[in-house]
Amino acid sequence: MPTSLIIGSRGSKLARIYAEKAKALLNKEVIIKEIETKGDQLKDVRLSEAGGKGLFSKKIEEELLSKKIDIAVHALKDMPTEETEGLLTNCFLERNDPREILISRDNKHLKDLAPNSIIGTSSFRREFQLKRIREDLNCKLIRGNVDTRIRKLNEGLFDAIILSYAGIQSLGLENKISQTFSTSEMIPCAGQGVIALQCRNNDKEIIELLKSVNHTATHNCVKAERNVLKVIEGDCDTAVGVFASIDDNTINLEAELFSPDGKDRFYSKSFKSIDKAADLGIEIGHLLKSSV
Repeated sequence: MPTSLIIGSRGSKLARIYAEKAKALLNKEVIIKEIETKGDQLKDVRLSEAGGKGLFSKKIEEELLSKKIDIAVHALKDMPTEETEGLLTNCFLERNDPREILISRDNKHLKDLAPNSIIGTSSFRREFQLKRIREDLNCKLIRGNVDTRIRKLNEGLFDAIILSYAGIQSLGLENKISQTFSTSEMIPCAGQGVIALQCRNNDKEIIELLKSVNHTATHNCVKAERNVLKVIEGDCDTAVGVFASIDDNTINLEAELFSPDGKDRFYSKSFKSIDKAADLGIEIGHLLKSSV
């Protein structure tokens, strides 16, 4: 193993915070290398229109494969479900708060917003979930980092925006939150709030190092959640919410899948022993897929 490790990360303020968290846990001499991805360059289009989830991870993975970095840091929700050949994603840091939050210009709750209010979101899942709560809302595309989205809100382009609690919390912006939704009110996307560390699949020393910082409970939840996506073959346009939680030796999984127009919702919830986490995800995935 080299005397100092190079971690590859996106260059946003939030990504840098995640990389610093990984650096602290690794307890090694670490250099953080910022890598601009295609997803960072695209500001005003849906990810699905420009190539999908890999937009935020492909460039970092290329640097990992070419040995320019030793470890890649990703927000798991931005990663494709299929592993890139030659790489291994088998280390997950303890999950940050996975819930969704609302920030509104007048600090109002969703129910108190004016009729036909404009809500900024880049996710079909969030849009369809909001429409189930209030059908009159107008959801419009918003892209950019957290600061950019809050600026657009303050400029009056939106009445409110939906973001993940994890990002807001990491940036120390909790004071801007108008409302927090439970994971049942708005089921998060698979892996929301989870930082994943990726390495080359033949780098035995790094693999062993990453085992030492892997958070077992988070790893089990991730197995279940991402297996749902694998079975339904979800992409950036697939409106699917998946959330797993652990209670003693039991893993609980709740999932919903919307039709492409958002009018139909298919829901499933079940549980198994923790050692069957992966099987639970496959089972729920098949139930949802067969319902469509």
